[in-house]
Amino acid sequence: MLRSIPHARMRNPAQFLPHPFHARRDEMASPSGDSCGTLSDSEEMGYEEDIEGKLESSCDSRQVYLPGQDECQPEEMDHESSAYHMLHTAQSGAPCLSFDIIRDSLGDGRTSFPLTCYVMGGTQAQPGRQNFIVLMKLYNLVRTLVEDGEDDDEDDGEEGPQMESVMIQHTGAVNRLRVAEGVQRNLVATWSEQGTVSVWDTSRHVILLDSPSVGGAEASAACLRGHQEDPLYAFSGHQTEGYGLAWSPTFPGRLATGDCTKNIYIWEPKEEGVWQVGPNPLVGHTNSVEDIQWSPNEPSVLATCSVDQTVRIWDCRAKAEKACMLTTNAHNTDVNVISWNHSEPLLVSGADDGSLKIWDLRQFGKGEASAEFQYHSGPVTSVEWAWHDSTVFASSGADHQVVQWDLAVERDGGNDEVEGVPPQLLFIHQGQRELKELHWHPQLPGVLITTALSGFNIFRTISV
Repeated sequence: MLRSIPHARMRNPAQFLPHPFHARRDEMASPSGDSCGTLSDSEEMGYEEDIEGKLESSCDSRQVYLPGQDECQPEEMDHESSAYHMLHTAQSGAPCLSFDIIRDSLGDGRTSFPLTCYVMGGTQAQPGRQNFIVLMKLYNLVRTLVEDGEDDDEDDGEEGPQMESVMIQHTGAVNRLRVAEGVQRNLVATWSEQGTVSVWDTSRHVILLDSPSVGGAEASAACLRGHQEDPLYAFSGHQTEGYGLAWSPTFPGRLATGDCTKNIYIWEPKEEGVWQVGPNPLVGHTNSVEDIQWSPNEPSVLATCSVDQTVRIWDCRAKAEKACMLTTNAHNTDVNVISWNHSEPLLVSGADDGSLKIWDLRQFGKGEASAEFQYHSGPVTSVEWAWHDSTVFASSGADHQVVQWDLAVERDGGNDEVEGVPPQLLFIHQGQRELKELHWHPQLPGVLITTALSGFNIFRTISV
């Protein structure tokens, strides 16, 4: 169970950082200062390295570099630009503990550069500072891969990546934020550190990202700088804070929330702007509910994971005390995160000991994982299956690494295998500190977005 991130001083929001970037390992530190602007190398806090790439270190020989595992640690590292089709970094102001992607009307399967995406995050500001829901439009995301023979200069007149942002004041730090699927309005739910779950209608704010003058100059200016607004609906029945939060992808408006005591509530949509929260919480977990995932096919079925080391499958049609249908003792430590495969009956879970497990839901009752990977050297903080490939998923950890995996890869016994590295490990992305959450973009195949103390990364690797 590893949730909050060290507090950093508030930056002005809506800022793209230069790329490519590098940092000396001994200069990495939490962001500081209140003004934005071009950051120096030491402030850019980033380095990325493909696991298949080779890196010149302070050792005499060249070797495959394994972060946190090699005795010989280099003093300075540069990311390998040829390993990324695209790599951009951005700041949202105070760091975001959680974020989600807003689906847009620009079409699915977009691969042509430049790209555009819409993101919504919730901040974790310093104590006593205002928190916000931040809506961001990231556009003109240009291709950064330079092929052999191409000019690497940036003075070719091509405009760089751009960001527009709109902010809503939020009471307390945002523990988790999720955007609703399949609803006519742009609904988002937030879990506050103060114990309240709120639902917000952000339809007008999304429009402002594209047309800042809508609603008049005064109203637009208020939204851009972060105005006060009441949520559409709020629920304080948990009586404590929590992190479990998920909208059903198949039942528009249905919401599940889980708190740090063990309670899970199901929200049913009623008339516009109103939800009926179940009178009794689902009974089963004995400790904090860390993550919730709805089935992509069954409107009443959901999965949860907990500090009690279990993963459970529920059917919310049953009475609260009988809704838990299947339970497995998934890990030997807290289970922090889970993700339900979009097209296959598979679930991936990540735990405090750094382990990842793949569960075939057809065999879930037997309590045996189909696969297990022990690579992360710190707690797993996020996992998610890719939308474009059912065998690919990504994980992030407290070891400051984002890892891309492909279950379709098998060990071939060749000499190029690296000891201690599973063959399913495709790519290691670094450069962010205190990684908290990642999401694959459902409309941009292969594009991964991550959030951390050091800000956002938006990238697409050559591996997926």
